[in-house]
Amino acid sequence: MDLIPLPQRTERAEGFFELGDGFGIEAGPGTEGTARWLRATLGAATGLALPPRKGDEYDVLRLSVRPGLDAEEYRLVVAPHGVHVQGGSAAGVFWGAQTMLQLLGPDAFRRAPLPGRTWRLPLTEIRDAPRFRWRGVMLDVARHFMPKDGVLRYLDLLAAHKLNVFHFHLTDDQGWRVEIRKYPRLTEVGSWRSRTKFGHRASPLWEKKPHGGHYTQDDIREIVAYAAERHITVVPEIDVPGHSQAAIAAYPELGNTDVVDTTALSVWDTWGVNPNVLAPTDNTLRFYEGVFEEVLELFPSEFIHVGGDECPKDQWRQSPIAQERIRELGLKDEDELQAWFIGHFDSWLTARGRRLIGWDEILEGGLAKGAAVSSWRGYAGGVAAARAGHDVVMCPEQQVYLDHRQDAGADEPVPIGFVRTLEDVYRFEPVPAELTPDEARHVLGTQANLWTEVMEDRARVDYQAFPRLAAFAEVAWSGLPAPAERDFAGFERRLAAHYGRLDALGVAYRPATGPRPWQRRPGVPGRPIDGPPPNR
Repeated sequence: MDLIPLPQRTERAEGFFELGDGFGIEAGPGTEGTARWLRATLGAATGLALPPRKGDEYDVLRLSVRPGLDAEEYRLVVAPHGVHVQGGSAAGVFWGAQTMLQLLGPDAFRRAPLPGRTWRLPLTEIRDAPRFRWRGVMLDVARHFMPKDGVLRYLDLLAAHKLNVFHFHLTDDQGWRVEIRKYPRLTEVGSWRSRTKFGHRASPLWEKKPHGGHYTQDDIREIVAYAAERHITVVPEIDVPGHSQAAIAAYPELGNTDVVDTTALSVWDTWGVNPNVLAPTDNTLRFYEGVFEEVLELFPSEFIHVGGDECPKDQWRQSPIAQERIRELGLKDEDELQAWFIGHFDSWLTARGRRLIGWDEILEGGLAKGAAVSSWRGYAGGVAAARAGHDVVMCPEQQVYLDHRQDAGADEPVPIGFVRTLEDVYRFEPVPAELTPDEARHVLGTQANLWTEVMEDRARVDYQAFPRLAAFAEVAWSGLPAPAERDFAGFERRLAAHYGRLDALGVAYRPATGPRPWQRRPGVPGRPIDGPPPNR
């Protein structure tokens, strides 16, 4: 039946159930959102009205929450008289409905009906549940801004693959993308740069026009609500204390003013690790508390991501103010100063019922109490955090950074990093083998990351993400065997049908035969790394 991700258990019977003109939906308590979503999506694709019906009638889809199932677990039964989707919660019902949509064929993902199309489902029973509770994708909109409609589209693509966490990377050196009403210059100044490096940072090429944009608070509320309807949690990232030049350009007092003339800084127009970091002052803490106060109003997520990665310490070493802060706090060095900075916001968020998560550099100088870790520099940070009793999201760059190139061929556009083929992603294992069962329980799940330095628009994001994101989704959802034992050939066979769904959804994926002519970027230098990536 060519389903992606692969369900736990499928039983197929002979025959089909055909959706007639009177096909309707009985939505039990707690399933009204899925019924509304089906009328908007399946209704548009089929032209069926999908009116409210009673479950004892023929030609009906019953949606119900069933006690005893895990929250995201579902049962899908297609019988001769109708269809029944049960879930342990509204989320489980929604994932079952997504599976039903796949069973209807690729045209069920279109936005208008094709003439002469009939709709039928194979008689079957599917029992399914996810392996991980955190099945995430990080989208960087700071390097290249993605307008709101593109973000909403990506949420639909995540939902179609049963991914349930959208890590929204909103701020960086190259742009500040979320409206903060207390500090309007963050978007008035910080959301625009005058030009953009085209290709890797060593490239001589420039896009010599302003680039930018931001989301208003109402845009954010719409995005969060749209995601919630699809049972996706939006986790915002506000980067501190590094990756902050856009904020410093807007409010120069946030930087290390005793070391550098921060009034001369603008929003950064190139890539790499930036030396201009936040000053460890009370003024900076109060400023970002004001930022996070508004962020908490916009995002109801349990976790708030604070970055914490790639924070060079050179300015702090040269800064009398930073050195005085180290002495005043009795700290050993600048690593402990960063740990104090992150620890402040860990306590601040905890006091407000939220949890801090950050990149694995927050381990340096001592891990903040209660913090969770996004392990990006390989597996080691996640292993250390789990062994210390901290929750972990595994997203090692050598395995699941989808900005890394998909092939070693000369036509691969702006090749970055290691070659990570579709098969490589399919054989990625999120739980390090060296963890004990008790330690492994701290692995909340896994996440694929899309950094957009060399992805100038959504078509380039599509190319880097798909079809590898389909493989990643199966890793995150399905209880696959050990990497070497996984049936990649079987996945490829199912993917052949899945390409039809991606086509219907308008996804500009990378074909198995290589990039199409318009997907290439001849003459734009990247930074390829030869050889296999380190698996540690």
